[in-house]
Amino acid sequence: MSPYYPPYDSDGPGDPYQPRRTRRRRTAVAAALVALVLLPVAVDRAVAARIESRTAKAFQEGMGTPLPPEVQVRGFPVVTQAASGPLRQVDITAHDIPARGATRPLPVSELSLRLHGLTKSDDDSEARARSAEATAFLSYEDVSKALGLEISQGHRPGQVSAAVLLPLGKEVTVTTTVSAASGNRIAFKDFQVVGGALPGAGDALLDKVFERPIQLRNIPDGLRLRSVTTTGDGLTARFSGRSVTFRPDGVSEGESEGVSEGA
Repeated sequence: MSPYYPPYDSDGPGDPYQPRRTRRRRTAVAAALVALVLLPVAVDRAVAARIESRTAKAFQEGMGTPLPPEVQVRGFPVVTQAASGPLRQVDITAHDIPARGATRPLPVSELSLRLHGLTKSDDDSEARARSAEATAFLSYEDVSKALGLEISQGHRPGQVSAAVLLPLGKEVTVTTTVSAASGNRIAFKDFQVVGGALPGAGDALLDKVFERPIQLRNIPDGLRLRSVTTTGDGLTARFSGRSVTFRPDGVSEGESEGVSEGA
């Protein structure tokens, strides 16, 4: 007897492997679409990482920090920004910036910069931001070393207290107001004795300590000190400026030319 073959039904279930192949095709298409989306992102991130690394290295060399700063290039895509010209926004956070060439050095414990429209020269000798804002933190420990007095936060906003050690273990407490002065300097004014009594020459001695403002070094050229406020741990100095320049030597033109401009 001949074997029985059922008639072919064109409207039947068809190839049982067809749904599996369809799923594979859909998966492949989805993977390709994901790759098309992620590849530009990965390339852009690689370009941003390279710019961030080079910027951190240049900043560290110029400012003399022990470690490179944290750098973040904002905005997407970075590739087109780098190709067309200025970077829209770059954030930099640096720590332990030394105060070189100062008679009363006051290091910057932390400096946070927000740069807008950052470009660099063709020979990489400098970088320039169209505008910038910055915040510097100065610890009371460093302020104390610069003034030669033990400094702490005062009882009123904008004031600090200074402990003056006298012979025989005595101590006098004075308060003074901090403010921004021209040439990126911090001024100490209107000191008052609030605890103890100064000897005859004490007033003249404190006048000499507080009469000269302390200049902040290693601040990028073009930034101007706008305000100084007190906190529990130190002083917060805020800067802003236009056409802010970063040079490899880390020294601003204002420092090399002397103080001649108001805040």
